[in-house]
This record gives sequence, structure tokens and C-alpha cells, in this order.
Amino acid sequence: MSSFTSNMQLLAGQLRQMGARATPARIRVLHALRTAPMPLTHNEIEQSLGEPALDRVTLYRVLDWLVASGLANKAADAQRVFRFSPAVGGEHQAHIHFRCEKCGGVFCLDAPPPEAPELPAGFALSHMNLELSGWCDKCAKRGEEKIDE
Repeated sequence: MSSFTSNMQLLAGQLRQMGARATPARIRVLHALRTAPMPLTHNEIEQSLGEPALDRVTLYRVLDWLVASGLANKAADAQRVFRFSPAVGGEHQAHIHFRCEKCGGVFCLDAPPPEAPELPAGFALSHMNLELSGWCDKCAKRGEEKIDE
């Protein structure tokens, strides 16, 4: 059995343990998110799935379901385009992203999140987002090359 097949079976088992239907579309999209090096747009997910293609409505529904189920996260980038990433351990309460101002790439950072601020009485925190911005390594290198010319 290939590692791809065993990964897909593992994902199907995780969905079933949650009491959810392990549809091929859910499994494929979750796999795409978990193997991506950075958060993906709807179009990038669609392209990464290859054949057989999912229709756009099905993909939107699967992404909405994954977000609602706590298996994926949805955040808008600076261009107001939604990007999706896998939720770590089923939660994504405090996840730090770095957004490149040059190419628009969004990168997950492996850094401890800051502590949540104290909230007024009666407030309840459901999640916290922190985004840093600047230039990614590739754009920074390209910027240095132009300066040297």
C-alpha cells in the first residue's frame, strides 16, 4: 500500500471518528491543506487537487464544512482573498501568519503565540489571529539583487 493511500485512509478514519461522513471530496481537500507548505486560496486548492476535478460549489461547501468543523482555518490576506490552512490539533485559536507585502504569500510561523489580552467582563474569546507582514525570503533576495544592479 502506498503512503498516499495510507494517508487518505488515515484522514477518512479521523473524519469518521468525529462522527462525520468521510466523503472523497472532504478527504482530498483536507489532504491538500495538510500537505501544502502555506495557506492556500480556493483557486490554489482547486489546482492542487488535479483530476478528477471538484466543481467550485462542492469545493466551497467542503471548505466551509472543514472550517465549521474546526479542521481548517479561513483568513483573508491583504488583498481580501480568503486563504485556507489546516487547523493544528483541530483548533486554531492563536496562529501566527507572516504575509509578504511583495508577492502576497502567507506563511505559517512556528512561533509561540502571544498571550490573549484580558477581556472585559462578559466577553468570551473564540479565536485570535496575529499577522505579521514584510518581505518573504525570496522577495527580499530579489530586492537585494535590484539594489546591487
